[in-house]
Amino acid sequence: MSDEAVPAMPKYYLLKTEILELIAGEQQGTLIPTERALAERYKTSRTTVRQAISELVAEGKLGRIQGHGTFVAPPKLTHVRQLTSFSDDVRAQGLRPDARVLGLTTVKAGPEVAGKLAVPEGEAVHRLERIRLIDGEPLAHEIAYLPGKLPRFKANLEKSGSLYAALADAYGIHIIDVEDTVETALAGPEEVRLLGIEMGAPLLVVHRLARDAAGVPVEWTRSAFRGDRFRFVARVKAGS
Repeated sequence: MSDEAVPAMPKYYLLKTEILELIAGEQQGTLIPTERALAERYKTSRTTVRQAISELVAEGKLGRIQGHGTFVAPPKLTHVRQLTSFSDDVRAQGLRPDARVLGLTTVKAGPEVAGKLAVPEGEAVHRLERIRLIDGEPLAHEIAYLPGKLPRFKANLEKSGSLYAALADAYGIHIIDVEDTVETALAGPEEVRLLGIEMGAPLLVVHRLARDAAGVPVEWTRSAFRGDRFRFVARVKAGS
């Protein structure tokens, strides 16, 4: 057995476990004691309390609203990303999806977008920017690029309520193959403003490349999901 001393557990980490025990079984939305009350209860500093709470907020165990206090957060939403759309995934969980369009324009494809969509650099592509909501709560900032001519795109998107449904119903474009790349990031000023989260909050950033039956790229999307509210599940059938 090694004679090396085991590092002491940080005070804030020990306090995190205490707070988790405190909120165990509590209903979502239940307010927890104030920082001062917790510091007195566990005989520690408010700085330690603040660090413990900040990590629990980042992990999605607690929620915080300025001026209203800290509360038990709702469970994370499971998002199964296969060949279905965001809207289909959300509805399958008994929740209400929605989207707020921030912009729908035609832009010249830059080097990255052109490479992903297999179009010449500078070619006109559609740029769709949206906030994705679940039960009215903003949970993701999404920017999608789509090649080709899509007449009356905005009207068809509004009618279908789903990008994939609009592509299939209005243009006969069916998504057959998708490639999702997931990475982590920290929220910057734009995500703070659009998603109502704190600076530096964790994000799950998903880049999706979707292709049709002929293997032609039809969508390249960057989606920044709130890390405190989402977890991803991938399902693959054996032998597929």
